[in-house]
Amino acid sequence: MPTLFTKIINGEIPAYKVAEDDKFLAFLDIRPNTKGHTLCIPKEEVNKIFDLDEETYMGLMAFSRKVAKGLEKAVSCKRVGMAVVGLEVPHVHVHLIPLNNMGDMNFANSVSFSEEEFEQIAQDIKASI
Repeated sequence: MPTLFTKIINGEIPAYKVAEDDKFLAFLDIRPNTKGHTLCIPKEEVNKIFDLDEETYMGLMAFSRKVAKGLEKAVSCKRVGMAVVGLEVPHVHVHLIPLNNMGDMNFANSVSFSEEEFEQIAQDIKASI
């Protein structure tokens, strides 16, 4: 059965996309820790990050770096943090989280945005990549 992220890749579920190429996709987390919290995923459905083949793993890291650089330009923050947890959705995903303090990495916290705000944040990041 396809994961939630595979359904996003296939266009079955909408997402606020910020970057995409033939192998990877980046989109805003709908339960963000902070403004601009972005997920980077491989389009290939693999459950655990260390089960990716080396080429895909290295490609995901390069893609995530590119997205993080754009994110840092688009969203005011001290730095962009990265986390790979992988318990919520059985599809590899890298969290890129704009940080101003250590509490911003706490996944128990989330902030809310309107659809229009999400769209604007996505556009700002996309324009900065």
